[in-house]
Amino acid sequence: MLATICCLIFVGAMLLAMVTDLASMTIPNRLVGVVALSFLVYALADAWPWAALGWHLATGFAVLCLTFAAFSLGWMGGGDAKLIAATALWFGPSVQFWDYLFLASLLGGLLTLSLLLLRACLRPTTGNASLDRLLDSHSGVPYGVALGPAGLVVLARFPEMQAVLSLM
Repeated sequence: MLATICCLIFVGAMLLAMVTDLASMTIPNRLVGVVALSFLVYALADAWPWAALGWHLATGFAVLCLTFAAFSLGWMGGGDAKLIAATALWFGPSVQFWDYLFLASLLGGLLTLSLLLLRACLRPTTGNASLDRLLDSHSGVPYGVALGPAGLVVLARFPEMQAVLSLM
């Protein structure tokens, strides 16, 4: 039961990360912390072997190092870097992690192309600060909008989430 609750917390945190990134181009640290902490509770509630937990922690740390380097080079935002690393904790060194990266890349590419097209056609003069920020050609891309759905699709394959989805 606790493992299912942790999965649902992950879902809520990812949805909030998408919304906040879209609205303000930021992903709050507390949401990233919720994703990471809910994984630890999930693993402990499911009585994971220490070796498996260690591999997931190592994956998250390695991804944090890589995404921090990408952030330092100006290739990605700091919130995106931290969210990818926290999500990597959940999927660990597995096919699920590669599925997550593939889906995030695919969705991020579609998001970027869509924003480029919108920015070429529309001007940031709507009066809505969030929308104008998205339409501004000098703004970045809120990749949390791509990272969230990618994580949710992969998490939906977890047994706990399959049980929840079967109730719907």
